[in-house]
Amino acid sequence: MKRFFYILLLSVMALAVPAESYASTSENESEEIDVQEVIFGHLKDSYEWHIITLGEREIAIPLPVILHSSMTGWHFFMSDKLHETENYDGFHIAEEGAFAGKLVETAPDGSEVKPFDLSITKVVVGIFINLILLLGIIMYAGRWYRHHDESDPAPGGFTGLVELMVMMVVDDIIKPAVGKEYKRYTPFLLCLFFFIFLSNLMGLVPIFPGGANVTGNIAVTLFLALLTFLTVNLFGNREYWKEIFWPDVPVFLKCPLPIMPLIELFGVFTKPFALTVRLFANILAGHAVILALTCVIFITARMGPVLGTTLPFISVLFIIFMNCLELLVAFIQAYVFTMLSSVFIGLSRPEHHHKD
Repeated sequence: MKRFFYILLLSVMALAVPAESYASTSENESEEIDVQEVIFGHLKDSYEWHIITLGEREIAIPLPVILHSSMTGWHFFMSDKLHETENYDGFHIAEEGAFAGKLVETAPDGSEVKPFDLSITKVVVGIFINLILLLGIIMYAGRWYRHHDESDPAPGGFTGLVELMVMMVVDDIIKPAVGKEYKRYTPFLLCLFFFIFLSNLMGLVPIFPGGANVTGNIAVTLFLALLTFLTVNLFGNREYWKEIFWPDVPVFLKCPLPIMPLIELFGVFTKPFALTVRLFANILAGHAVILALTCVIFITARMGPVLGTTLPFISVLFIIFMNCLELLVAFIQAYVFTMLSSVFIGLSRPEHHHKD
């Protein structure tokens, strides 16, 4: 993905080429930039990990494709087979329709049927990479504590930074929101925060192993929200369920028509929906803006010597600003997701208040 680290290189290339050369190629339709294809091509999931395009040659890492067809059973092959032939083992990538971008199978009647897909896609590989990095960070930081005790001075360097972030999440988010039982949920909430934060940062890295749009994939954010949903509702105490099905409101609002219980029950399912959309939309929008500004460099370079030099330079400044802003958003979205999860967990563990 073309982002922060080589945005300047791209802009310099765009500015260095004379405007006349752009004018001479503007009539060539093959040189036109499809902005929509560039943006959605980088944001959506894929069956391979694209590295770079050199001329007409695309360098990509093929990924395993695992499919189960109701007609022909299980199929295992690498995604590069799909480039060697448009139709491999009866499967091809749909270009349009409800299954656009997904592997489909052609039925005997000519219709496209989507098989059961367990393929290791780019987002899945990105998740594995982020988890391995997160595990390495935790083990590296934990090594210091195995050789020191509480009387030693606080660690410095990278270990000190990890400790600072852990203390910030626990003291500023988890403990105030969850309450006295915060230690029970601290491991889960810390994992949420660091996984989201690391995934957001890795999504800004333009080269392998970064660049996977993990937290900009709604399936990933939905799964994270479902983890919070299950934690809240499986470990909620008696007072939590009482407040849902028999809230402390006038009787006519809950009997004979259960107006308030229905509203409270509806709120149980809107909480994970809010978590899902908030993280997904913010990360996706930030990436889309950066990619759109990158395309502006090449589009405006064909508008003559004045606009073709000025607008790309302005676009580069905006791209640098947006990447700096995305670094802040990466932290804020991890903070907000963890904070809301902590609040929801705290609401599921209300304490019973006795009247004097």
